[in-house]
Amino acid sequence: MKSAPFVSPNFLERVAEPDSPFHPDYLAYRRGAITRAELISRLPHVAMIGDSVCMDIYISSPWSTLWRARTSRGKNWFLHLGAAPRITSISKRLETITPFVAIECAGVGALVDYEDCRQNLFRRMLGTRNFSGQVGELVRARRFPDLILISIGHNNVDWAWQCPSHELDTPEQRLERLSKELRQNYARELRRLADCARIQQHRVAIIVYGLINFESYFKGRAAAERLRESDTTLYPHLETTYKHLVSFHPRYRGNLIRLAAMANEKLRAMVEEFNREFADQSQRIQLRYSNALATADLSHAELLHPVDGWHASVAGHNVLAQAAFNDLRASLDFLEIR
Repeated sequence: MKSAPFVSPNFLERVAEPDSPFHPDYLAYRRGAITRAELISRLPHVAMIGDSVCMDIYISSPWSTLWRARTSRGKNWFLHLGAAPRITSISKRLETITPFVAIECAGVGALVDYEDCRQNLFRRMLGTRNFSGQVGELVRARRFPDLILISIGHNNVDWAWQCPSHELDTPEQRLERLSKELRQNYARELRRLADCARIQQHRVAIIVYGLINFESYFKGRAAAERLRESDTTLYPHLETTYKHLVSFHPRYRGNLIRLAAMANEKLRAMVEEFNREFADQSQRIQLRYSNALATADLSHAELLHPVDGWHASVAGHNVLAQAAFNDLRASLDFLEIR
């Protein structure tokens, strides 16, 4: 599904203020020299590429899940449109600094995919767009973002899915192969973004967030499982998780944690390699790897959704928002957003 940009609701009042850096643009708008759309295009644009870790979603019955996947937007740690400040999202924090345009591209079940990867029927019904599809939307957009946040790959570490039985007990080669494939596919799409950023007339900052801290996450998941054992009304779709992510099963979690750590190290090295390649363009493009999500403490059951004990609760979204925003300073400084 194509993303609908969100514009700060009070942007006109704010750019009308004499001390606003966009005040000259506002005066041009008032004179009729530029249109409202052109005025909006001059605001900072911030995009989020990701999977369900970046969305307000939980798993229940197939049809209910399908409905939420296609309608649940703007209620997560990146973008929260609700009037009540239940989630102090990145967008709410950024709005205290500047009016801006938010573009939420994340999709349920999104994968870091390879070329010509075909999605199954259920993913198509969910409206899932993989990494390549989300990148494609941004590179084709009339206005390329100033800041791009990427948090994707969590579905790629489901190592036990379609795993041959003989590799379940000796998965070392499989884990290494999967982590290499993730880096290769990630690097190809990141290059598409970087190549598009190179031809822009404005500065572009891209942040690659490492995968979440699965070791602490599974501590929270285990706590939720213990609560369900004592009260079966809690987390009614806890077991439904295993139908979608086989590796979440307790006996496979240890190797999922290992694979996520391997993937994060490869993502970090990938970003370093890109930065060496683009060293002569460091004044126009900033590319950073962030371990903010990979080190966030997710070890408490209350951070998981009360229905599936898998996705983030409101409290979980606040933890992720805090962690992700805390590592934005260098990118905002680069973009001169203060």
